[in-house]
Amino acid sequence: MRFWFTIGGAVEDGETLQQAAARELYEEVGIRAGVEEFTGPHAEALIEFEWGEYAFTQDQSFFAIRVDDAVVSFDHMEQIEKDTTTEYRWWSSQELESTEEVVHPADLATILRKIAEEDGNAG
Repeated sequence: MRFWFTIGGAVEDGETLQQAAARELYEEVGIRAGVEEFTGPHAEALIEFEWGEYAFTQDQSFFAIRVDDAVVSFDHMEQIEKDTTTEYRWWSSQELESTEEVVHPADLATILRKIAEEDGNAG
């Protein structure tokens, strides 16, 4: 089943949430950013899900960063991520609200609108 999801992953020992966000951004899409560039968290939630053979209980914290003209690369992903990630795209909140496709988290459009409003943009 095809679905869309945000960048994410576990916090490693000794990392702050922002440090983990910066590391995951690089590992999953090859974009380097400093921790000071992240805003948020804009939303937080506890979720349970399964991926492959694994069951997860995860605290989620959603940060934002501006990535104008960023080049995306999957080169630094773990092999299982490369095997299961087929494409990426940038979504507007309007596109997220109107899509028939599965998006995780389901309230991502609401989170994106909140970030855009705080940033003074339309979303």
